[in-house]
Amino acid sequence: MPDTDEPAPSPARPAPAALGWGGLLLRIHFYAGILVAPFLAVAALTGLAYTITPQLDRALYGGQLVVNRVGDEPRALAEQIAAARAAHPGGTLATVSPGHDEATTRVVFDLPELGDKQHTVYVDPYTAQVKGTLTTWFGSTPATTWFDDLHRNLHLGVVGRYYSEIAAGWLWVLVLGGLILWWRRHRTGTARLRRLVAPDLAAKRGVRRTRSWHAAIGLWLAVGLLFLSATGLTWSRYAGDTFGSALDTLDAHSPELSTTLPGTVTPVADTGHHGGSGGAGGEATPADPADTDRVLALARGAGLDGPVEITLPAEVDTAWCVTQVDNTWPVRKDAVAVDPAAGTVTARNDFGSWPLLAQLSSLGIQAHMGLLFGPVNQILLAALALGLLTVTIWGYRMWWQRRPTRDDRRAVVGIPPDRGTWQRLPTWVIVLGVPVVFAIGWALPLLGVTLLAFLAFDLTRATWVRRV
Repeated sequence: MPDTDEPAPSPARPAPAALGWGGLLLRIHFYAGILVAPFLAVAALTGLAYTITPQLDRALYGGQLVVNRVGDEPRALAEQIAAARAAHPGGTLATVSPGHDEATTRVVFDLPELGDKQHTVYVDPYTAQVKGTLTTWFGSTPATTWFDDLHRNLHLGVVGRYYSEIAAGWLWVLVLGGLILWWRRHRTGTARLRRLVAPDLAAKRGVRRTRSWHAAIGLWLAVGLLFLSATGLTWSRYAGDTFGSALDTLDAHSPELSTTLPGTVTPVADTGHHGGSGGAGGEATPADPADTDRVLALARGAGLDGPVEITLPAEVDTAWCVTQVDNTWPVRKDAVAVDPAAGTVTARNDFGSWPLLAQLSSLGIQAHMGLLFGPVNQILLAALALGLLTVTIWGYRMWWQRRPTRDDRRAVVGIPPDRGTWQRLPTWVIVLGVPVVFAIGWALPLLGVTLLAFLAFDLTRATWVRRV
Protein backbone atom coordinates (compact mmCIF):
# COMPACT_ATOMS: atom_id res chain seq x y z
CA MET A 1 0.00 0.00 0.00
CA PRO A 2 1.47 3.40 -0.89
CA ASP A 3 2.25 5.85 1.83
CA THR A 4 -0.51 8.49 1.65
CA ASP A 5 0.31 10.39 4.84
CA GLU A 6 3.83 11.53 3.89
CA PRO A 7 4.22 13.45 0.60
CA ALA A 8 7.47 12.85 -1.23
CA PRO A 9 10.02 15.70 -1.01
CA SER A 10 10.56 17.91 -4.01
CA PRO A 11 13.27 16.59 -6.33
CA ALA A 12 14.80 20.05 -6.46
CA ARG A 13 15.82 20.02 -2.79
CA PRO A 14 17.10 17.11 -0.71
CA ALA A 15 15.05 16.17 2.31
CA PRO A 16 16.49 17.22 5.67
CA ALA A 17 17.30 13.61 6.51
CA ALA A 18 19.46 13.45 3.39
CA LEU A 19 21.80 16.12 4.70
CA GLY A 20 24.91 15.35 6.76
CA TRP A 21 24.85 12.59 9.32
CA GLY A 22 21.20 11.75 8.90
CA GLY A 23 21.46 11.03 5.20
CA LEU A 24 24.59 8.91 5.56
CA LEU A 25 23.14 6.88 8.44
CA LEU A 26 19.89 6.44 6.57
CA ARG A 27 21.67 5.09 3.51
CA ILE A 28 23.84 2.69 5.56
CA HIS A 29 20.82 1.55 7.56
CA PHE A 30 18.81 1.02 4.38
CA TYR A 31 21.40 -1.08 2.53
CA ALA A 32 22.49 -3.03 5.60
CA GLY A 33 18.89 -3.71 6.51
CA ILE A 34 17.95 -4.94 3.05
CA LEU A 35 21.03 -7.04 2.37
CA VAL A 36 21.91 -8.34 5.85
CA ALA A 37 18.36 -8.94 7.11
CA PRO A 38 18.25 -12.51 5.67
CA PHE A 39 21.31 -13.42 7.75
CA LEU A 40 19.70 -11.89 10.84
CA ALA A 41 16.44 -13.75 10.20
CA VAL A 42 18.25 -17.09 9.93
CA ALA A 43 20.26 -16.36 13.09
CA ALA A 44 17.06 -15.42 14.93
CA LEU A 45 15.22 -18.56 13.80
CA THR A 46 18.07 -20.93 14.66
CA GLY A 47 18.69 -19.12 17.95
CA LEU A 48 15.00 -19.40 18.78
CA ALA A 49 15.17 -23.14 18.16
CA TYR A 50 18.25 -23.43 20.42
CA THR A 51 16.45 -21.85 23.37
CA ILE A 52 14.32 -24.97 23.87
CA THR A 53 17.23 -27.44 24.02
CA PRO A 54 17.16 -27.92 27.84
CA GLN A 55 13.53 -29.01 27.69
CA LEU A 56 14.21 -31.04 24.53
CA ASP A 57 17.08 -32.85 26.27
CA ARG A 58 14.81 -33.72 29.16
CA ALA A 59 12.18 -35.10 26.78
CA LEU A 60 14.59 -37.07 24.58
CA TYR A 61 17.22 -38.19 27.07
CA GLY A 62 15.44 -38.11 30.42
CA GLY A 63 16.24 -41.77 30.95
CA GLN A 64 19.96 -41.03 30.76
CA LEU A 65 20.11 -37.59 32.37
CA VAL A 66 17.97 -38.06 35.48
CA VAL A 67 17.10 -40.85 37.89
CA ASN A 68 13.55 -41.91 38.66
CA ARG A 69 14.10 -42.11 42.41
CA VAL A 70 16.63 -40.19 44.47
CA GLY A 71 18.28 -42.47 47.00
CA ASP A 72 19.71 -41.71 50.44
CA GLU A 73 23.46 -41.95 49.79
CA PRO A 74 25.31 -42.18 46.46
CA ARG A 75 27.55 -45.14 45.76
CA ALA A 76 31.31 -44.70 45.66
CA LEU A 77 32.52 -43.02 42.47
CA ALA A 78 34.98 -45.85 41.92
CA GLU A 79 32.06 -48.30 41.84
CA GLN A 80 30.14 -46.12 39.38
CA ILE A 81 33.21 -45.79 37.15
CA ALA A 82 33.69 -49.55 37.19
CA ALA A 83 30.07 -50.00 36.05
CA ALA A 84 30.59 -47.46 33.26
CA ARG A 85 33.81 -49.16 32.17
CA ALA A 86 32.07 -52.53 32.07
CA ALA A 87 29.42 -51.03 29.77
CA HIS A 88 32.04 -49.19 27.70
CA PRO A 89 35.28 -51.21 27.61
CA GLY A 90 37.03 -49.05 25.01
CA GLY A 91 38.41 -45.54 25.15
CA THR A 92 40.37 -43.44 27.64
CA LEU A 93 38.66 -42.34 30.83
CA ALA A 94 38.73 -38.53 30.63
CA THR A 95 36.36 -36.92 33.12
CA VAL A 96 33.79 -37.81 35.75
CA SER A 97 30.91 -35.56 36.82
CA PRO A 98 29.41 -36.96 40.04
CA GLY A 99 25.63 -37.17 40.12
CA HIS A 100 23.76 -34.84 42.47
CA ASP A 101 20.09 -34.70 43.44
CA GLU A 102 18.26 -36.30 40.46
CA ALA A 103 21.14 -35.89 37.99
CA THR A 104 23.04 -39.00 36.91
CA THR A 105 26.80 -39.39 37.12
CA ARG A 106 28.52 -38.74 33.78
CA VAL A 107 31.57 -40.82 32.98
CA VAL A 108 33.26 -39.55 29.82
CA PHE A 109 35.54 -41.58 27.53
CA ASP A 110 37.76 -40.25 24.74
CA LEU A 111 38.08 -42.24 21.52
CA PRO A 112 40.44 -41.23 18.67
CA GLU A 113 37.84 -41.84 15.97
CA LEU A 114 35.40 -39.34 17.54
CA GLY A 115 37.67 -36.32 17.18
CA ASP A 116 36.49 -33.59 19.55
CA LYS A 117 33.40 -35.61 20.52
CA GLN A 118 33.25 -38.18 23.29
CA HIS A 119 31.20 -41.08 24.63
CA THR A 120 29.42 -40.29 27.88
CA VAL A 121 28.10 -43.13 30.04
CA TYR A 122 25.29 -42.14 32.43
CA VAL A 123 25.19 -43.96 35.75
CA ASP A 124 22.57 -43.86 38.51
CA PRO A 125 24.61 -42.56 41.47
CA TYR A 126 22.41 -44.37 44.01
CA THR A 127 22.42 -47.84 42.40
CA ALA A 128 25.52 -47.74 40.13
CA GLN A 129 23.25 -48.93 37.31
CA VAL A 130 24.19 -47.74 33.81
CA LYS A 131 21.31 -45.72 32.33
CA GLY A 132 22.70 -45.34 28.82
CA THR A 133 25.43 -43.94 26.59
CA LEU A 134 25.42 -40.90 24.28
CA THR A 135 27.93 -39.33 21.91
CA THR A 136 28.46 -35.85 23.37
CA TRP A 137 30.32 -32.69 22.44
CA PHE A 138 31.83 -30.90 25.46
CA GLY A 139 29.01 -32.34 27.55
CA SER A 140 26.20 -31.45 25.13
CA THR A 141 23.75 -34.14 24.07
CA PRO A 142 23.34 -35.04 20.36
CA ALA A 143 20.19 -32.87 20.08
CA THR A 144 21.81 -29.81 21.68
CA THR A 145 24.91 -30.32 19.55
CA TRP A 146 22.76 -30.47 16.40
CA PHE A 147 20.95 -27.23 17.22
CA ASP A 148 24.22 -25.60 18.27
CA ASP A 149 25.77 -26.44 14.89
CA LEU A 150 22.63 -25.22 13.14
CA HIS A 151 22.86 -21.83 14.86
CA ARG A 152 26.63 -21.47 14.45
CA ASN A 153 27.20 -22.72 10.92
CA LEU A 154 23.98 -24.21 9.46
CA HIS A 155 25.76 -27.59 9.42
CA LEU A 156 28.04 -26.27 6.67
CA GLY A 157 31.25 -26.38 8.65
CA VAL A 158 33.74 -23.53 8.36
CA VAL A 159 31.94 -21.94 5.41
CA GLY A 160 28.70 -21.79 7.39
CA ARG A 161 30.35 -19.77 10.14
CA TYR A 162 30.56 -16.80 7.78
CA TYR A 163 26.79 -16.30 7.96
CA SER A 164 26.70 -16.00 11.76
CA GLU A 165 29.69 -13.65 11.82
CA ILE A 166 28.10 -11.40 9.19
CA ALA A 167 24.88 -11.34 11.21
CA ALA A 168 26.63 -10.55 14.50
CA GLY A 169 28.99 -8.04 12.85
CA TRP A 170 26.20 -5.98 11.27
CA LEU A 171 23.63 -6.29 14.04
CA TRP A 172 25.23 -3.64 16.25
CA VAL A 173 25.60 -1.30 13.26
CA LEU A 174 21.91 -1.63 12.43
CA VAL A 175 20.83 -1.19 16.04
CA LEU A 176 22.95 1.88 16.77
CA GLY A 177 22.18 3.45 13.40
CA GLY A 178 18.46 2.87 13.85
CA LEU A 179 18.52 4.35 17.36
CA ILE A 180 20.26 7.51 16.15
CA LEU A 181 17.88 7.95 13.22
CA TRP A 182 14.84 7.48 15.46
CA TRP A 183 16.22 9.85 18.11
CA ARG A 184 16.91 12.53 15.49
CA ARG A 185 13.29 12.34 14.42
CA HIS A 186 11.92 12.67 17.98
CA ARG A 187 14.64 14.46 19.93
CA THR A 188 12.56 17.48 20.99
CA GLY A 189 9.16 17.95 22.55
CA THR A 190 7.35 15.87 25.17
CA ALA A 191 4.87 14.43 22.72
CA ARG A 192 7.65 13.45 20.37
CA LEU A 193 9.57 11.89 23.24
CA ARG A 194 6.60 9.65 23.96
CA ARG A 195 6.61 8.53 20.34
CA LEU A 196 10.28 7.65 20.76
CA VAL A 197 9.45 4.77 23.09
CA ALA A 198 5.97 3.80 21.86
CA PRO A 199 4.44 3.16 18.43
CA ASP A 200 2.34 5.94 16.93
CA LEU A 201 -1.08 4.33 17.17
CA ALA A 202 -2.75 7.41 15.70
CA ALA A 203 -0.78 7.21 12.45
CA LYS A 204 -2.67 6.33 9.29
CA ARG A 205 -2.00 3.09 7.53
CA GLY A 206 1.23 3.26 5.60
CA VAL A 207 4.94 3.63 6.08
CA ARG A 208 4.61 6.04 8.99
CA ARG A 209 2.75 3.50 11.12
CA THR A 210 5.06 0.67 10.12
CA ARG A 211 8.12 2.76 10.85
CA SER A 212 6.84 3.69 14.32
CA TRP A 213 6.39 0.01 15.21
CA HIS A 214 9.75 -0.94 13.63
CA ALA A 215 11.66 1.75 15.52
CA ALA A 216 9.89 1.67 18.88
CA ILE A 217 10.14 -2.11 19.23
CA GLY A 218 13.74 -1.94 18.01
CA LEU A 219 14.48 0.56 20.78
CA TRP A 220 13.11 -1.80 23.43
CA LEU A 221 15.18 -4.65 22.01
CA ALA A 222 18.35 -2.58 21.57
CA VAL A 223 20.27 -3.56 24.71
CA GLY A 224 19.57 -7.26 24.24
CA LEU A 225 20.48 -7.18 20.55
CA LEU A 226 23.73 -5.34 21.25
CA PHE A 227 24.56 -7.96 23.86
CA LEU A 228 23.91 -10.79 21.38
CA SER A 229 26.04 -9.05 18.77
CA ALA A 230 28.99 -8.57 21.16
CA THR A 231 28.92 -12.09 22.62
CA GLY A 232 28.34 -13.65 19.20
CA LEU A 233 31.40 -11.90 17.81
CA THR A 234 33.62 -13.29 20.59
CA TRP A 235 32.82 -16.79 19.25
CA SER A 236 33.17 -15.94 15.57
CA ARG A 237 36.02 -17.07 13.38
CA TYR A 238 37.78 -13.81 12.45
CA ALA A 239 36.41 -11.26 14.91
CA GLY A 240 36.87 -13.89 17.62
CA ASP A 241 40.58 -14.02 16.79
CA THR A 242 40.74 -10.25 17.15
CA PHE A 243 38.99 -10.47 20.51
CA GLY A 244 41.40 -13.18 21.64
CA SER A 245 44.39 -11.04 20.60
CA ALA A 246 42.96 -8.13 22.59
CA LEU A 247 42.68 -10.34 25.67
CA ASP A 248 46.29 -11.43 25.14
CA THR A 249 47.43 -7.82 24.94
CA LEU A 250 45.47 -6.86 28.07
CA ASP A 251 46.47 -10.08 29.88
CA ALA A 252 42.76 -10.62 30.50
CA HIS A 253 42.36 -14.34 29.79
CA SER A 254 41.06 -16.62 32.51
CA PRO A 255 44.02 -17.91 34.56
CA GLU A 256 45.16 -21.46 33.89
CA LEU A 257 45.24 -23.94 36.74
CA SER A 258 48.68 -25.40 37.30
CA THR A 259 48.63 -29.18 37.69
CA THR A 260 52.37 -29.37 38.32
CA LEU A 261 53.33 -31.47 41.31
CA PRO A 262 56.33 -30.54 43.44
CA GLY A 263 59.56 -31.47 41.68
CA THR A 264 57.96 -31.95 38.25
CA VAL A 265 57.23 -29.79 35.21
CA THR A 266 53.95 -30.53 33.42
CA PRO A 267 51.43 -28.58 31.35
CA VAL A 268 48.66 -26.53 32.94
CA ALA A 269 45.03 -27.65 32.91
CA ASP A 270 42.38 -26.09 30.72
CA THR A 271 39.58 -24.72 32.92
CA GLY A 272 37.66 -22.98 30.14
CA HIS A 273 33.88 -23.06 29.87
CA HIS A 274 33.93 -26.39 27.99
CA GLY A 275 35.87 -28.11 30.76
CA GLY A 276 39.04 -30.14 30.64
CA SER A 277 39.76 -33.40 28.92
CA GLY A 278 42.21 -36.18 29.27
CA GLY A 279 43.02 -35.99 25.57
CA ALA A 280 41.86 -38.01 22.62
CA GLY A 281 44.61 -40.57 22.67
CA GLY A 282 44.03 -44.26 22.97
CA GLU A 283 46.58 -44.93 25.76
CA ALA A 284 45.26 -45.87 29.20
CA THR A 285 45.40 -43.05 31.71
CA PRO A 286 48.16 -43.39 34.32
CA ALA A 287 45.71 -42.27 37.03
CA ASP A 288 43.92 -44.86 39.13
CA PRO A 289 40.12 -44.38 38.99
CA ALA A 290 39.98 -45.76 42.52
CA ASP A 291 41.43 -42.43 43.68
CA THR A 292 38.40 -40.51 42.39
CA ASP A 293 36.54 -40.60 45.72
CA ARG A 294 39.58 -39.28 47.59
CA VAL A 295 40.06 -36.52 45.01
CA LEU A 296 36.41 -35.49 45.32
CA ALA A 297 36.61 -35.45 49.13
CA LEU A 298 39.71 -33.22 49.03
CA ALA A 299 38.01 -30.84 46.58
CA ARG A 300 34.89 -30.65 48.75
CA GLY A 301 37.10 -29.92 51.72
CA ALA A 302 38.65 -27.07 49.72
CA GLY A 303 35.22 -25.47 49.30
CA LEU A 304 34.11 -26.77 45.90
CA ASP A 305 30.44 -27.46 46.48
CA GLY A 306 27.71 -28.06 43.92
CA PRO A 307 28.18 -29.83 40.59
CA VAL A 308 31.82 -30.46 39.68
CA GLU A 309 33.82 -32.15 36.94
CA ILE A 310 36.83 -34.28 37.81
CA THR A 311 39.51 -34.46 35.10
CA LEU A 312 41.91 -37.35 35.35
CA PRO A 313 45.56 -36.51 34.65
CA ALA A 314 46.81 -37.53 31.22
CA GLU A 315 50.47 -37.46 32.26
CA VAL A 316 52.40 -39.24 34.97
CA ASP A 317 53.11 -37.16 38.10
CA THR A 318 50.37 -34.65 37.30
CA ALA A 319 47.69 -33.43 39.67
CA TRP A 320 44.00 -34.13 39.18
CA CYS A 321 41.78 -31.19 38.27
CA VAL A 322 38.39 -30.58 39.90
CA THR A 323 36.27 -27.74 38.47
CA GLN A 324 32.91 -26.36 39.51
CA VAL A 325 30.51 -26.41 36.55
CA ASP A 326 27.53 -24.50 37.91
CA ASN A 327 26.76 -21.98 35.14
CA THR A 328 23.53 -20.68 36.69
CA TRP A 329 23.65 -17.37 38.55
CA PRO A 330 25.34 -17.03 40.99
CA VAL A 331 27.88 -19.09 39.08
CA ARG A 332 30.37 -21.41 40.72
CA LYS A 333 33.46 -21.89 38.55
CA ASP A 334 36.33 -22.34 41.00
CA ALA A 335 38.90 -25.06 40.31
CA VAL A 336 41.55 -26.89 42.34
CA ALA A 337 44.44 -29.22 41.52
CA VAL A 338 44.61 -32.24 43.83
CA ASP A 339 47.38 -34.72 44.64
CA PRO A 340 45.56 -37.79 46.00
CA ALA A 341 48.79 -39.53 47.03
CA ALA A 342 49.79 -36.67 49.33
CA GLY A 343 46.20 -35.77 50.21
CA THR A 344 46.78 -32.10 49.38
CA VAL A 345 45.43 -29.35 47.15
CA THR A 346 48.41 -28.19 45.12
CA ALA A 347 46.83 -25.17 43.37
CA ARG A 348 43.54 -23.36 43.00
CA ASN A 349 41.92 -20.99 40.54
CA ASP A 350 38.99 -18.99 41.91
CA PHE A 351 36.52 -17.34 39.55
CA GLY A 352 36.55 -14.23 41.73
CA SER A 353 40.26 -13.73 41.02
CA TRP A 354 39.85 -13.76 37.24
CA PRO A 355 40.40 -10.48 35.35
CA LEU A 356 37.17 -8.55 34.94
CA LEU A 357 37.11 -9.02 31.17
CA ALA A 358 37.53 -12.77 31.57
CA GLN A 359 34.67 -12.89 34.07
CA LEU A 360 32.40 -10.82 31.82
CA SER A 361 33.29 -12.96 28.81
CA SER A 362 32.47 -16.16 30.67
CA LEU A 363 29.17 -14.79 32.01
CA GLY A 364 28.29 -13.45 28.57
CA ILE A 365 28.81 -16.87 27.00
CA GLN A 366 26.51 -18.51 29.52
CA ALA A 367 23.84 -15.84 29.03
CA HIS A 368 24.09 -16.15 25.23
CA MET A 369 23.55 -19.90 25.61
CA GLY A 370 20.49 -19.34 27.81
CA LEU A 371 22.07 -20.90 30.91
CA LEU A 372 22.97 -18.02 33.22
CA PHE A 373 19.48 -17.26 34.57
CA GLY A 374 17.78 -20.57 33.81
CA PRO A 375 14.29 -20.51 32.24
CA VAL A 376 14.12 -16.71 32.55
CA ASN A 377 17.22 -16.52 30.35
CA GLN A 378 15.59 -18.81 27.78
CA ILE A 379 12.42 -16.68 27.72
CA LEU A 380 14.40 -13.46 27.24
CA LEU A 381 16.41 -14.97 24.37
CA ALA A 382 13.25 -16.28 22.73
CA ALA A 383 11.65 -12.82 23.05
CA LEU A 384 14.72 -11.20 21.47
CA ALA A 385 14.66 -13.68 18.59
CA LEU A 386 10.95 -13.13 17.93
CA GLY A 387 11.39 -9.37 18.26
CA LEU A 388 14.26 -9.35 15.78
CA LEU A 389 12.20 -11.36 13.29
CA THR A 390 9.27 -8.94 13.68
CA VAL A 391 11.43 -5.84 13.27
CA THR A 392 13.01 -7.39 10.17
CA ILE A 393 9.61 -8.06 8.62
CA TRP A 394 8.53 -4.48 9.33
CA GLY A 395 11.73 -3.24 7.69
CA TYR A 396 10.94 -5.09 4.48
CA ARG A 397 7.34 -3.89 4.67
CA MET A 398 8.57 -0.29 4.77
CA TRP A 399 10.72 -0.99 1.74
CA TRP A 400 7.64 -2.14 -0.15
CA GLN A 401 5.38 0.66 1.15
CA ARG A 402 7.81 3.35 -0.01
CA ARG A 403 7.82 2.12 -3.60
CA PRO A 404 6.95 4.71 -6.30
CA THR A 405 3.37 4.23 -7.52
CA ARG A 406 2.98 6.90 -10.16
CA ASP A 407 2.41 5.58 -13.66
CA ASP A 408 5.71 7.05 -14.90
CA ARG A 409 7.76 5.89 -11.87
CA ARG A 410 6.33 2.55 -10.83
CA ALA A 411 8.64 0.16 -8.99
CA VAL A 412 8.26 -3.09 -7.09
CA VAL A 413 10.04 -1.79 -3.97
CA GLY A 414 11.22 1.51 -2.51
CA ILE A 415 14.19 3.34 -3.95
CA PRO A 416 17.35 3.86 -1.85
CA PRO A 417 18.02 7.21 -0.16
CA ASP A 418 20.03 9.76 -2.18
CA ARG A 419 23.67 8.99 -2.94
CA GLY A 420 26.57 11.29 -2.14
CA THR A 421 25.42 12.30 1.35
CA TRP A 422 28.92 11.77 2.73
CA GLN A 423 30.08 14.72 0.62
CA ARG A 424 27.92 17.00 2.79
CA LEU A 425 29.77 16.04 5.96
CA PRO A 426 32.34 18.43 7.48
CA THR A 427 35.88 17.77 6.31
CA TRP A 428 37.12 16.95 9.80
CA VAL A 429 34.47 14.24 10.14
CA ILE A 430 35.64 12.58 6.92
CA VAL A 431 39.31 12.84 7.94
CA LEU A 432 38.63 11.17 11.28
CA GLY A 433 35.92 8.83 10.05
CA VAL A 434 37.86 7.07 7.31
CA PRO A 435 40.56 5.68 9.68
CA VAL A 436 37.86 4.63 12.13
CA VAL A 437 36.01 2.70 9.41
CA PHE A 438 39.24 1.01 8.36
CA ALA A 439 39.99 0.11 11.99
CA ILE A 440 36.54 -1.43 12.42
CA GLY A 441 37.01 -3.33 9.16
CA TRP A 442 40.33 -4.66 10.42
CA ALA A 443 38.88 -5.74 13.78
CA LEU A 444 35.75 -7.20 12.15
CA PRO A 445 37.00 -8.48 8.79
CA LEU A 446 33.70 -9.84 7.46
CA LEU A 447 32.00 -6.55 8.30
CA GLY A 448 34.68 -4.74 6.29
CA VAL A 449 34.45 -7.13 3.34
CA THR A 450 30.67 -6.94 3.16
CA LEU A 451 30.79 -3.15 3.45
CA LEU A 452 33.05 -3.05 0.40
CA ALA A 453 30.61 -5.40 -1.34
CA PHE A 454 27.75 -3.00 -0.53
CA LEU A 455 29.72 -0.09 -1.99
CA ALA A 456 30.48 -2.06 -5.15
CA PHE A 457 26.80 -3.00 -5.47
CA ASP A 458 25.76 0.62 -4.97
CA LEU A 459 28.20 1.91 -7.60
CA THR A 460 27.11 -0.78 -10.06
CA ARG A 461 23.47 0.03 -9.50
CA ALA A 462 24.08 3.78 -9.89
CA THR A 463 25.93 3.19 -13.20
CA TRP A 464 23.12 1.01 -14.50
CA VAL A 465 20.46 3.55 -13.52
CA ARG A 466 22.32 6.35 -15.30
CA ARG A 467 22.58 4.28 -18.47
CA VAL A 468 18.91 3.35 -18.33
